[in-house]
Amino acid sequence: MASRSPTSLQSMGIILALIGLGLEYWAYQLSSSLSAQISNVVTGSDTDEVIMCYIGGAVSFVLGIYLITRK
Repeated sequence: MASRSPTSLQSMGIILALIGLGLEYWAYQLSSSLSAQISNVVTGSDTDEVIMCYIGGAVSFVLGIYLITRK
């Protein structure tokens, strides 16, 4: 099994961290939409799409940071 060079792992980590930040920003934008605010008032919680974007963004960001700092 071929191992990846540290440079390629760090590159993948940077990409994952940026994707994670992008998903977090997108989730923030989605939570500010009119339909999400109405859903929040009616149900008392965010929509599933917003929650999944927050979770996916957090996981991607943490994994990206792990790959960047891994030796």
